[in-house]
Amino acid sequence: MDNDILNFHMPRWNELPNIDLYLDQVVTFLEDLFKNIVPLKDNDEDKVITKTMINNYVKHGVLKPPINKKYNKEHLARLIVICIIKKVYSINDINSLIKLALETSGIEVSYNKFCILLEKAINAIFNKKDFVYDEELTEERYILKNVVQSVTNKLYIEKTFLNK
Repeated sequence: MDNDILNFHMPRWNELPNIDLYLDQVVTFLEDLFKNIVPLKDNDEDKVITKTMINNYVKHGVLKPPINKKYNKEHLARLIVICIIKKVYSINDINSLIKLALETSGIEVSYNKFCILLEKAINAIFNKKDFVYDEELTEERYILKNVVQSVTNKLYIEKTFLNK
């Protein structure tokens, strides 16, 4: 069993840096966060995140423009979610999913809920158990559960079979 993935911790809102970061710092932060679950590659196409990707997310409206060339907690939270689900969903789908999450809760609550669910899904799926959602399933929660589960299922297949 891959202990790196089972020990993966999504930083909660209050664990994100309290200072705004420049683009290079954001890329380094995200690469460090995901280094144990997404193997780093030499070519930009397979990287978790690049400066160009972040600029494209801003250009497509998925990410708000930086303030004085600096990125805040909201930017980081959105980028973390994007990095995780972009292997399964298109950028337009991601934008719609983020909007749905923010319609039902604020950024801090939505982000923390995503973090908790992702860790639960990873734990369940990598231990070959069913991923169970503990709360009453509204339509939005059911969608979130399925997003997290689809991402984790893909990660499981990649880590246990495709990238052996």
